[in-house]
Amino acid sequence: MPHDRPARARTAAPAPLPADALPLARRIALLRTTAEADPRVEGVLLYGSWTLGEADAHSDLDAYLYVREEDAAAFDGREFVERLAPLKLAYTNMYGILAVIFEDLMRGEFHVEPDGTGIAEIAGWRDQIHLPRPEAAVLLDRTGRLTAAARELAALTPPEPVATAQQLTDELANWTLMLAHVRARGEHARAHHLLHAVITPLQLKLCRLLRGSTAHWLTPSRALEADLPATDVERYATTTGPLTPEAVRTASANSWQWSRDLAAEAAHRWSVRLPSELHEEIARVLSSSSRS
Repeated sequence: MPHDRPARARTAAPAPLPADALPLARRIALLRTTAEADPRVEGVLLYGSWTLGEADAHSDLDAYLYVREEDAAAFDGREFVERLAPLKLAYTNMYGILAVIFEDLMRGEFHVEPDGTGIAEIAGWRDQIHLPRPEAAVLLDRTGRLTAAARELAALTPPEPVATAQQLTDELANWTLMLAHVRARGEHARAHHLLHAVITPLQLKLCRLLRGSTAHWLTPSRALEADLPATDVERYATTTGPLTPEAVRTASANSWQWSRDLAAEAAHRWSVRLPSELHEEIARVLSSSSRS
């Protein structure tokens, strides 16, 4: 039978883990043996903190389950995952991913994909997912295709600085002007959301680009305290605050000043073009709103 082949790619021995990551390690080991015993599963690929060597007691179990094309439609992802441990919650989240909470409150996300099209899509993950140790990320690979695809994600290509800095400085000007307008309208909750959900990630990316610390590019707040100098973390802190008109006004002003300082640094280093007149106008709009 073609699917009676032994699993070829077993997980490489992981780097030493902190003691509090051992429950995750045990669950991953169980996931591997469970998948190996199910002939419908062609491959299992981990992503997230485990594959980056950053797992701890608070890490999730994130995995792609590649199921044989002929079995994919009928495959019950919840039933499969429940073999690892009892579940307190399981549902399909807004991104179409099986999200679970195990009985010990460990979170998990499981993408169930047909093996043919699913593995082929990995080629499009470049610059989105980084697998520095591909053999540690691949728990099961019955054909070798998954391991080959994962190896293409081993090298981390840092963002090109000049074009990226230009994009980020332009984005910061645009979104900060929107922030000024909605705050002037009296929509303090919306302004608060813009600061934290839209503007801050852009600032942190520009800051990481300037500091040469882009390992956590896709989630720029991750390991912020360890990755960036204390002075940058302190600047970031001044752009946050509670949802009150005065706090949002202060955070908005501090945020735009930090954006301008980062933009000026980028312009000095990479000759990024800055619309200085527009920057001054945004500052005036932020400071002159009578309804803030």
